[in-house]
Amino acid sequence: MDSFWVAIAALFLATVVAGAAAADDAQLLEEFRAAVPNQAAFRGWSGGAGACRFPGAGCQSGRLTSLSLAGVPLNADFRTVAATLLQLSSVEVLSLRGANISGALAATGRVVCGSKLQALDLSGNAALRGSVADVAALAGACGELKTLNLSGDAVGAAKVDGGGDLGFASLDSLDLSNNKITGDSDLRWMVGAGVGAVRWLDLSFNRISGAFPEFTNCSGLQYLDMSSNLIVDEVSGGVLSDCRGLKVLNLSFNHFAGEFPPDIAGLASLKALNISNNNFSGELPTDAFTGLQQLTALSLSFNHFNSSIPDSVASLPELEQLDLSSNTFSGSIPSSLCQDPNSKLHLLYLQNNYLSGGIPDAISNCTKLVSLDLSLNCINGSIPTSLGELRNLHDLILWQNELEGEIPSSLSSILELEHLILDYNGLTGSIPPELAKCTKLNWISLASNRLSGPIPPWLGKLSNLAILKLSNNSFSGPIPPELGDCQSLVWLDLNSNQLNGSIPKELANQSGKMTVGLIIGRPYVYLRNDELSSECRGKGSLLEFTSIRPDDLSRMPSKKLCNFTRMYVGSTEYTFNKNGSMIFLDLSFNQLDSLIPKELGSMYYLMIMNLGHNLLSGAIPPELAEAKKLAVLDLSHNQLEGPIPNSFSTLSLSEINLSNNLLNGTIPELGSLATFPKSQYENNSGLCGFPLPQCEHNTLKSSDDHQSHRRQASVAGSIAMALLFSLFCIFGLVIIAIESKKRKLKNEEASTSRDIYIDSRSHSGTMISNWRLSSTNALSINLAAFEKPLQNLTLADLVEATNGFHNDCQIGSGGFGDVYKAQLKDGKIVAIKKLIHVSGQGDREFTAEMETIGKIKHRNLVALLGYCKVGDERLLVYDYMKFGSLEDVLHDPDFGDDNNLVGWVKQHAKLKITDVFDPELLKEDPTLELELLEHLQIARACLEDRPSRRPTMLKVMTMFKEIQAGSMVESKTSSAATGSIDEGGFGVLDMPLKEAKEEKD
Repeated sequence: MDSFWVAIAALFLATVVAGAAAADDAQLLEEFRAAVPNQAAFRGWSGGAGACRFPGAGCQSGRLTSLSLAGVPLNADFRTVAATLLQLSSVEVLSLRGANISGALAATGRVVCGSKLQALDLSGNAALRGSVADVAALAGACGELKTLNLSGDAVGAAKVDGGGDLGFASLDSLDLSNNKITGDSDLRWMVGAGVGAVRWLDLSFNRISGAFPEFTNCSGLQYLDMSSNLIVDEVSGGVLSDCRGLKVLNLSFNHFAGEFPPDIAGLASLKALNISNNNFSGELPTDAFTGLQQLTALSLSFNHFNSSIPDSVASLPELEQLDLSSNTFSGSIPSSLCQDPNSKLHLLYLQNNYLSGGIPDAISNCTKLVSLDLSLNCINGSIPTSLGELRNLHDLILWQNELEGEIPSSLSSILELEHLILDYNGLTGSIPPELAKCTKLNWISLASNRLSGPIPPWLGKLSNLAILKLSNNSFSGPIPPELGDCQSLVWLDLNSNQLNGSIPKELANQSGKMTVGLIIGRPYVYLRNDELSSECRGKGSLLEFTSIRPDDLSRMPSKKLCNFTRMYVGSTEYTFNKNGSMIFLDLSFNQLDSLIPKELGSMYYLMIMNLGHNLLSGAIPPELAEAKKLAVLDLSHNQLEGPIPNSFSTLSLSEINLSNNLLNGTIPELGSLATFPKSQYENNSGLCGFPLPQCEHNTLKSSDDHQSHRRQASVAGSIAMALLFSLFCIFGLVIIAIESKKRKLKNEEASTSRDIYIDSRSHSGTMISNWRLSSTNALSINLAAFEKPLQNLTLADLVEATNGFHNDCQIGSGGFGDVYKAQLKDGKIVAIKKLIHVSGQGDREFTAEMETIGKIKHRNLVALLGYCKVGDERLLVYDYMKFGSLEDVLHDPDFGDDNNLVGWVKQHAKLKITDVFDPELLKEDPTLELELLEHLQIARACLEDRPSRRPTMLKVMTMFKEIQAGSMVESKTSSAATGSIDEGGFGVLDMPLKEAKEEKD
């Protein structure tokens, strides 16, 4: 009986305590709510509502056990969090991920966490700062804490000052990835503070450098990720010898050198090892993997390991993923690979090595294989028919080898096959009709082989087919109209075959019917050909690009790969909202002899169209201009007739080639057509206008001016009467003109105007140059103005406002002319730029360029108010803006006697280009140098002396996007750009790769 009352009393006491705790938690939440600047997140809640009704609260049996405010923009200081939320008595899990928490972690030294708190997520708060010692102190203040996530904060931004409770030992999981931990002192301090006792430790994406420290007391450590840091030197013996329990070790993307780390051989519990993207070299020890029988994932890619692949690697029994790509392994593929019929291997990457011999039949035993990549090796022989046994295979990638024979029809048994990439081999025969069964095919690439026969119409039934590349073979016959039924086809390259007949208008049937959210599941590289040699055909090569360095493309024989000056790297998801269509169409170097179908203009997103080097005839359809995204158009070396459609003026073309046809008429003046070199229009006997020689007026005829020269005798009398009346009118006009000229001369004499000659001797200052106005008429020329008209402003006003362009009014000088400050009669201050004489630019080109620039309005551009031209002189009038220190920089004597910043930079480009960078930019992060070089290359290209060599704004924007995405050619493949077709989808480096490398060095 006594025990009954004792239980009742205990239950009553527990209820009272729980009620008190709930009230305390509600009070702490009320204090937190009151202290947070963003009150909108807690609208409608007050302490009286109870803790369980607080936004993001999770309760069990009426007790607050979890609280998640992840993603809520609290804008709170960490001191507020420490004084309230950390002290919640019953909360076990607290998440403030990405909640805009700021301030210093050091504030935790004055608080005590709730006794139940086991998991704390403060990740994604970039303004939350502190040292690794502060992290240890936080762990010590929360004695029951097991999981602490500070990923994406600013840990390491403060100096380690030692002291504090060494709280790492109590943690089970610590995530400090993507922070600012630098050098090796922070890491050594952590190791000394017991971080090795943590079971799960993530220090990836920091700035840890120096040598790899010796981990001690780490027998419980199972997961260690130190990838993407700056650690150098070798991994010497003994540094990981105490960590016998390690199951996952990731040291990728560092600067490790030397031989394979010796301690790894003793980590018998290891399941996943990744040391890729380092500078390890030498042979793999034959016994290095004999003790790693539990290994399921091994990545040694992007190193410099050589010799043959050890059997101890190939025979690992639990292995599921093996990536040895981008090394210098040689010899044959190990015969022990896939010997076990129960092999668990589902990913095998051996590409970009120097492997030789044939493909072992034993690979067919690895029936769980999903991805097989043996590309860029020296593998010979035929493709084994036994590969058809790999029923789960998605990727069969064998490009750039020495394979011969036919494509096995047995591959049709692989119903899951998505990517069949066999380019640059010596394959013969035709495309097996049995492959029609592989309905999931997404990428078929068979270019640069010796394949023949017709292109099979059944390809049009592959609803997932996005890339079809059959170029540089001997395919013959017509292009199947059925290809237009492919609702996912974005890339069609059939160049350099023996195709004949017409271009099917049905190719455009897929336009507007594209699959939404289409994904090309493999990384790619598009190499833009330089087109300088006759052997270099097509607009470029699209290559699958998993685990391959851009520099390794030099290994490809020149006869197989054209020289290229640009390289686009990426992995693209196309998100067509409407009007989806093909983006690349290359049918060049065939024997197509039809008209160009006007329907091709309905391909709204088409960016590259190459129909050159065929036998096409007829007129160029004006409807092609409806392909609004078109950037590259090549119709050269055909038999096209008639004029260039005026509708082409609406296209934002970066390249066009219409040479070697039978075109006639005037090259349209509007748009970008007149900006291309004459070589793009040459060998058209009837074509004229800039950049070709000007048209003779008596021979100009438009396509609409074909007149019948037949005249009826009955109208001859009417014509005679009309001529007599016209002569009478002309006689009257001549008399009026003579009288007007007399009055005008009298007025000019009365105003005592004279020819004006401005000379340095006329003023106390000096002139930049002598400037002659040939007559008083020049002074009366009005300026062409834009949105902000310069009322009745004439050239004479500008001469007066600058005191004859006197040196005292000069505020700057550059490679394109001098700039003067001028105050107009109405008091307005403007800047006048007097351009240097540019030979070869006529009035029409200058006017067109100025009209375009004047319409551009942007907050970062100084507005062009107007312009005028007098003889060879060109004047631009801008809004005047004082740029403070920028003016001082432009007049710095270090830029040369002529204060020419552009010339100064170009001169340094011939010496040491990095000298042009402000050293302050590189102090905090020296790795910025490559990015700065990339921006500088774009700037240099835009300032080319010859306008024809400058990139278009389309190219410039593409290059900037590529830099932003971090996938320039020097970047690692894993950071390849991802984009949508609306954003361009490509990254580009518009310069020779050799030059890029030398510039970086």
